[in-house]
Amino acid sequence: MRITFLLPCYPWVPIGGFRVVYEYANKLVDRGHNVSVVHARRTRYSPRPAVSNLRGAAREAKNWLRERLVRPAPDWQTLDKRIQMLFVPRAEPKYIPDGDVLFATAWHTVAPVLESPDRKGKKLYLVQHYETWEGSKDLVDATWRAPIHKVVIAKWLFEIGKGLGCQDMTYIPYGLDHGRYRLLTPIEDRRPRVAMMFSTLQFKASADGVAALRLAKQRYPDVEVVLFGVSRRPPSLSDWAEYYENPPQEFLVKEIYNASSVFICSSLSEGFFLPAAEAACCGCAIVSTDNGGIRDYVQHEVAGLLSPPGEPKLLGENLCRLLGDEALRVRLAKACREFLLPWTWEDRALRLERLLLDLLNEKVAEPLRVSVQPS
Repeated sequence: MRITFLLPCYPWVPIGGFRVVYEYANKLVDRGHNVSVVHARRTRYSPRPAVSNLRGAAREAKNWLRERLVRPAPDWQTLDKRIQMLFVPRAEPKYIPDGDVLFATAWHTVAPVLESPDRKGKKLYLVQHYETWEGSKDLVDATWRAPIHKVVIAKWLFEIGKGLGCQDMTYIPYGLDHGRYRLLTPIEDRRPRVAMMFSTLQFKASADGVAALRLAKQRYPDVEVVLFGVSRRPPSLSDWAEYYENPPQEFLVKEIYNASSVFICSSLSEGFFLPAAEAACCGCAIVSTDNGGIRDYVQHEVAGLLSPPGEPKLLGENLCRLLGDEALRVRLAKACREFLLPWTWEDRALRLERLLLDLLNEKVAEPLRVSVQPS
């Protein structure tokens, strides 16, 4: 098959949705398919930067030049050389190669996929979030109702699709790279150290996570705190917290995940939240908000501790509970890791391949039957 994924911007920094597309591309190429990944600098609904001062204007001018003069190199992800990487100015059909399958990968790539002629391939939508935080609800909901097959990556997204009347969905959760995200330090031997991914995006609610960490630090002064993210260190971050800007993946695995006992997530909403799953594979116990995607692999009191989004005190109380109960931390960390061990990208690519072949061979009737594949 000739398979194309359309992405909504250039890969300057590690983006979860991009990583997933690259994982699928690697595995599908390995299975003998021709895969193209089209990176569009702009889409019809690309958010426009808010420039409020001279520094912001200079930053946007620099970004404008970079986007036009520099070819991005996503060195944060290993890519098979057989993948065709295309960098185009706009998400338009004329920049999309002909093929058998064409994937939208975000809500603002659905329109150009729908507008593409049939020679571009069977049209699908890889749904990785309910993206109302980035577009208006009406526009986002319209992409869900579009007459193309949706591959949703989490059960809560599947339920949203059903609520919107979608009948053409398949649930295939993310896989995991167990060769990279692996246990190097025994879970029982971890010192009290809490890791968190920091983000400036509003729905990530990182300020809530920092508040929960502050509560834990007050009760357990010896606990260590390490944060990482793609942005610079937040000026307001306390001196007691380490911070790493855009750390290499192997450093993340060895020096953060395997050197921490707990991973905390404060997001208001997550499509799946791959970092928590990867931290769990490395032996961290998970303390998180009940943000949607986390439910696919964390059941409260069984494989982690969950609290309502937007309640930093409750998040902090759960964190303190694990810091004060070593047996509970070890039990939850082992349970989550064991649950995730069968989740591989090889398996997910095989499921996706079977779905695509069925669609191309018209073995799945239109409108397509709703199907949930077990984890």
